[in-house]
Amino acid sequence: MGIMMSVIDSTIGAAALPTIARALNTPPAEAIWATNAYQLAVTVSLLPLAALGEIVGYRRVYLSGLVLFTIASVFCAMATSFDGLVLARAFQGFGAAGLMSVNSAVIRFIQPRARLARGLGLNAMVVSTAAAAGPTVAGLILAVADWPWIFAVNGPIGLAALALGWRSLPESPRGRQRFDVLSALLSAATFGMLILGFDSLAHGGEAWMALAQVAVGVVAGVWLVRRQTGVARPLLPVDLLRIPVFSLSVGTSLCSFMAQSLAFSSLPFLLQTGYGFSVFQAGLLTIPWFLATATAAPLSGRLLDRIPAGVLGGVGLVMMSAALGLLALLPNAPHPVDILWRMALGGFGFGLFQTPNNRTMVGAAPPERAGGASGMLSTARLLGQTSGAAMVGLVLGWMPGMPIGGPKLALTLGCGMAALGAIVSLLRLRVRS
Repeated sequence: MGIMMSVIDSTIGAAALPTIARALNTPPAEAIWATNAYQLAVTVSLLPLAALGEIVGYRRVYLSGLVLFTIASVFCAMATSFDGLVLARAFQGFGAAGLMSVNSAVIRFIQPRARLARGLGLNAMVVSTAAAAGPTVAGLILAVADWPWIFAVNGPIGLAALALGWRSLPESPRGRQRFDVLSALLSAATFGMLILGFDSLAHGGEAWMALAQVAVGVVAGVWLVRRQTGVARPLLPVDLLRIPVFSLSVGTSLCSFMAQSLAFSSLPFLLQTGYGFSVFQAGLLTIPWFLATATAAPLSGRLLDRIPAGVLGGVGLVMMSAALGLLALLPNAPHPVDILWRMALGGFGFGLFQTPNNRTMVGAAPPERAGGASGMLSTARLLGQTSGAAMVGLVLGWMPGMPIGGPKLALTLGCGMAALGAIVSLLRLRVRS
């Protein structure tokens, strides 16, 4: 319940941006900050909170994040100004980062190793379906209620999750290292500046300012890597990235989520502006993706006992690549069935990939570094989603007035990115776990 809310709120707000902008008298160019504030807060705090989880315990970080997320959701629903909404969304993002940063580490701690793949499969099913379901859920809520209910629904769900978590989540061993404040600041600067720079380029901002932000992010990143090299439990898991199968799994995850983001950021434009479907109809047409993901994710967890993760991931991403390519080849007046089966194919491939990849990443790390692996898993997902959305912005900016051609080019790029992910996944067969 906790991870579902945190993931779905990364996309549900974006789908409601036009409605929120009108209600709060905000220009569309500024309205994007209702989404950016959340994404930035999550991304800059994931690795620091994962490191903190290894020091103070995963339970404390998770439950604290859940409390903050739930309270901030209520303030989002009560916002009467756009500035107030942005501030509440930022705090909501920090709370979501508390959940995401240690989520996989909690699963590894409570699941016997023989059942870890199944536990991560259930988690992958929730994460993948929540990420894809955001626009659909937003459309359904806005069809019957005002925009504050998009955030208000988190209140009772958050309280229920908190009650369950308080009773059931166990205490985990705590590390003796100190929290590295400077490295946390450098991590925030690295990912924050890179995301701001890429987002500015995608939305037509000043090129010199965007390049300056990217440059600051690169410099902070180099400083961070040099500072973390040789540290026993680094905040940025450079120790884990030296493990070939771990680094390849990170690369595969980046490619897959970039491909999914390219698809789900461009499909609303293709379906609504290009093909003339309503917001509600477009939302319904995406449902097969996350239904197929929900079916494939636990299935791949069971298959992992007999089939290598590199093969399962490769096959899944080939299916996803084929689906995105077929979506890009749709005729100018497609029948809904032509869209539905392509979405199902892509979702099944994505679900087939997720569980083996997550199991490989988390399982490759020593038990005491489960927090670092969990934080890196979520960071790779968010970086892939953010960069994919930025690429869609660039494509649509380069091809204005082309409601079909622009989104189809973005889908083609997603096809290529998923194919690249399949290649990286298969490379894991050449290295030891």
